[in-house]
Formats: sequence, structure tokens, C-alpha cells
Amino acid sequence: MTSETETHQAVLHEADEVLLGFARALRAAGVAVTHDRSATFLQAAARVGMDRPRELYWAGRATLCSSPDDHLRFDDLWAAWFLAPDGLPRAGRRQDAQQSAAAGLPVSDDGGIAEDEPDVLRAAASETEVLRHRDVADLTPAEKALLARMLGTLDARAPRRRAHRRTSWHRGDVDAARTLRTMLRQHGEPGRVAWRRRSTRPRRVVLLVDVSGSMSRYADTLLRVAHRFVQTGGPVDVFTLGTRLTQVTRALHHRDPDRALAAAGDVVPDWSGGTRLGEVLQAFLDRWGQRGLARGAVVVVFSDGWERGDCVHLGEQAARLQRLAHRVVWVNPHRGRPGYEPVQGGIVAVLPHVDELVAGHSLQAYADMCRAVARA
Repeated sequence: MTSETETHQAVLHEADEVLLGFARALRAAGVAVTHDRSATFLQAAARVGMDRPRELYWAGRATLCSSPDDHLRFDDLWAAWFLAPDGLPRAGRRQDAQQSAAAGLPVSDDGGIAEDEPDVLRAAASETEVLRHRDVADLTPAEKALLARMLGTLDARAPRRRAHRRTSWHRGDVDAARTLRTMLRQHGEPGRVAWRRRSTRPRRVVLLVDVSGSMSRYADTLLRVAHRFVQTGGPVDVFTLGTRLTQVTRALHHRDPDRALAAAGDVVPDWSGGTRLGEVLQAFLDRWGQRGLARGAVVVVFSDGWERGDCVHLGEQAARLQRLAHRVVWVNPHRGRPGYEPVQGGIVAVLPHVDELVAGHSLQAYADMCRAVARA
């Protein structure tokens, strides 16, 4: 009896190692798998059992994924981890070592995670926090790949505005019509008073991303930020600015950010070209903004303000944009650098017509920008 119990516990222990190994590999693939999510996954797996793969799949997807963007990575890794031709992977120190190396964690001499794992995790968290404040233009390719995964955590919410329609609520204004209908159903007897309030709707967000040569080091990251806004499902439109205006909203509807950027690159003809902000901004207002796209919207312009054309004309179009939009937020990558002064001709021209000038050089700056857009 004792031998059978020990064998059963060993099987359960090995199954837990397989599941935790999958959770670590998923975290290394860019999914924000926390320790709490891993523990919840183990509890759910214990309930459904390892012999029911379909239920185990849905348990893992429900507990380990925090956003729709994580589902594709989860499905790919699940197929490689659990649906391999040779069956489930065996728990072993070598496998843990490979996952630890992929996650950027030190490995002990015997191939396992170092014994001071809390210190290792704190060091990794410290490096991640440092990366949040690093300038995007100074990152190495490996750091940019990590930053691309971290951009998936941005809380890119659209601001809310009051709608004309009123909905029922537990307080607010008295809904006389609904209260009267209730009394009529009760043959004139006094009934419960109904209340209503003005409902809210998401406000449109328009993103204008400068992809000219002076912004080439930031353009890729800025389009990933725009992709986060598009994936929220709210009314969001994205355009690129250069020597001409290009709408890339449809291309950024791809759930995978890499595929979305590749699709956007196929439709943008002036990548890393010149800058004619005044003319391109006028084209946006004449074709899209004046017809309603910018009316009452929050317009976010990602640009360093480098203008090869007439800065006076740029100022006139910025004033025109401010009259149409609810709020104009200008995101300048150089704004976050020490000693920066808005002395460029384009920035000087648009500054009187901008509601807020924010930095756009790091992940922390993009998080602050998202909060600025959400409270607009």
C-alpha cells in the first residue's frame, strides 16, 4: 500500500513539473504568466485531470491568458508542448535549464534554476523596470524584442463621452414614463420609482504617426503602440505621416503585432522619407477630419516636429485641427530627454494649438501617454 501511494504521488509530482514547465515556457514566449496564474492553472488541472486533454486545454487558456493577444502564443506552444508525436515531455533539469535561459535567468551547474531563485527573479524584474525607462532608439535588437512583448501590457483605453441616450440606473433623474407604466400595470397603485441617467460611449481616437527619416528609430515602436489602441475594439483610426498620408487602420486589425506591422509596411510607400507635416495634415483635415473623423475626437500626433515645408502653414493646420478635435495630444520622442527645449520650427508653430505635449521615447512614456488619452 505504501509503495502504491508513493508511486501515485511521484506521478502527480511529475505532472505538476510538466504543467509548471509549460507555464514557464509560456512566460518566456512573452505571455504575462504570474505565479498566481500558475498556481491557479495547477488547481484547475487537478480538477479536470491530465487524462482529459480538451478540458485541460481550456483550463490552461482560461487561467494563463490575460488578453486575446496571448491566445495565439498559447495555442502554438500548447501544440508543441502537449501534442508532440512522442507524447508529453518528461520533467527534467535540462528542460528547466533551457526555459530559464530563454527567460534570461541564471542556471546552476547541474542544469537547474539557481537556488537563490527569489533573488534571480528580483534581478530580472529590476532589469525589466530599467528597460521601461530606456530610450527606444538606444535599445539592442534583443531588448527591442523584449520591449515588443512588454508593449502588450499597455492599457490603451479610449476615453468616454456622454451619450444622448439615457439608460436605467439605480440613481439619477426620475424616469417618469417608466414609473407611470409601472403604476398603470398595478392599476394606479403607487409603485417603485424608476431612475435613469445619461449613458457613456467611447470617444474616437485618431493616431497620426510620423514615419519620416527623423522618426525612423521610433516608427516601429509607435506603430506597435497604435496596434494596442486598435486591438481595444474602440473607434480608433491610424494614419502615417511623411511625404503623403496613408491610412493603416485595416492593416493593424491583425491580432498578431508582427503580422500587423508587416501589413502596415506593405501599404506605406514613404517609409523613412521626407517630412511635410503641414501639407499632410491639411490632406487629413480636407479628406477625413473635416468630414467628421476628427470632430469631437482625441487626436494624438506622434512626431518630433521636424518640418521641411512652411512652418506657418503647419501652425495654421494645427489650429484648424484644434478647432475640430476634442483634444490634441502631441507625442514627441525628444520631450523626455534631459535639457530638451521645444525650439524646432515645427514644434514652435504647433505648440499654441496643442492641449498637451508629452514624451514618447520609452515604455513608461507610452504608458503615461495612454493615461493622458484615457482621461481626455
